[in-house]
Amino acid sequence: MDEALLRSLTPTVLAVLVRRGADFAAAEDAVQDALVEALRVWPADPPRDAKGWLVTAAWRKFLDATRADAARRRREARVDEEPEPGPTPAVDDTLQLYFLCAHPSLTPSSAVALTLRAVGGLTTRQIAHAYLVPEATMAQRISRAKRIVSTVRFDQPGDVATVLRVLYLVFNEGYSGDVDLAAEAIRLTRQLAAAIDHPEVAGLLALMLLHHARRASRTAPDGSLVPLAAQDRSRWDTTSIAEGIGILQAALARDRLGEFQAQAAIAALHADALTAEETDWVQIVEWYDELARLTDSPVVRLNRAVAVGEADGPRAGLAALAALDDSLPRHAAVAAHLHERDGDLDTAARLYAEAARKAPNLAERDHLTRQAARLNARRR
Repeated sequence: MDEALLRSLTPTVLAVLVRRGADFAAAEDAVQDALVEALRVWPADPPRDAKGWLVTAAWRKFLDATRADAARRRREARVDEEPEPGPTPAVDDTLQLYFLCAHPSLTPSSAVALTLRAVGGLTTRQIAHAYLVPEATMAQRISRAKRIVSTVRFDQPGDVATVLRVLYLVFNEGYSGDVDLAAEAIRLTRQLAAAIDHPEVAGLLALMLLHHARRASRTAPDGSLVPLAAQDRSRWDTTSIAEGIGILQAALARDRLGEFQAQAAIAALHADALTAEETDWVQIVEWYDELARLTDSPVVRLNRAVAVGEADGPRAGLAALAALDDSLPRHAAVAAHLHERDGDLDTAARLYAEAARKAPNLAERDHLTRQAARLNARRR
C-alpha cells in the first residue's frame, strides 16, 4: 500500500467533491472514509486509476451521508446524480483548495492546521503532536476552520500571498515529533509550484530549500544551537542548495521581485560562501534594502543592522540598530553581538543575559545564556 500516493491524492479528491457541490466539512469526511476504504481494499485489489477510484468512492460516501441525514435533504435535491467515471480536473481545483484553506477569515493557526489536514493529508493526531497540543484541542481548531470555510464559495479568487504565508508558517515550525513540518512545507510548496506559475511561489520554494539545506549543521550533538558563522559547511546539502539557487535564478529573471525571492537571494549568498569570512555582506545589505522596501518590516531592518555591522563594521551596525524599537524580538541579542564585535564586553554580556530572559524557546535561551557566561568569564 502506497500511503504517500494516498496523501498526494487527498487534496485533488477533496477539491473535486467541493467543486461538485459538497460543503467542505462533509467533503472532507467523505474523503477520509474513502481513504479508510482504500486502505482496506487496495492491498488485495489495487485499482488501475487510483485517483478515479478515490473520487468515485468519496462521492458515494458523500451521497450516502447526505441521503441518510434528514437535515440535509434540501441539499440532496441540489446534488446531481453520480457522474459517469472519467477524467477529473486536478490542477485548478487543487489550487482553489490551497486558497480555501488559507482563507483570510481564518486565523493563521487555523489556516495552518486546515492546510495540513486537507492539503497535506496529515491526521489530526499528527498535527496535534507536531504543535504539542492535545489532539482534542487540534480537532476543535480544525472543525471550526472547516465550518468557516464551508460558507465560502469555491470559485472565489484566492490570494497567493496568503497561501504562501501559511506555507511559510508551516515551514518555520520545523521538526517536532513524528511529523517533519519543514519537509511537509517543502512538499506542499512543490505541489503549489506545479499548479501555479508565479515567481513568488518559486521564491518561497527556493528559500525553503536553501534554509533546509543547512539543517544538519544547525545543532550540536548535545542539541545546542550552532550559529551560522560557526556551522560546519561540509554538512550542508549541496544538492538542495543547487536546486534552490536554480529555482531562484529562474524566478528573478522574470523581473517581478517579491519578498520571498529577496529572502531567498540573501540565503543564496550565505550558501555561496565557502567560509563565513567569504560571505558577501555588501550584497546582502543591498538585498535587505530591497526587502525593507517591499515589506517595511522592522524585523527585516533588525536583520539588516546585523548585515551592516558585518559589511561596514559594528559601529555602523549599532547606528542602524539605534533607529529601531528596542522592544523588537531579538533586538537585545543583535545589540549584544554588535557590542561584542566592537569590544564592549561588559555591555555585550549584560545584553546577552537580557536576550536570554526574552528568548522564545529553550534552545535559544540556553545559547544566549552561554554567550553571556562566556563573556563574563573573559572579563574576570
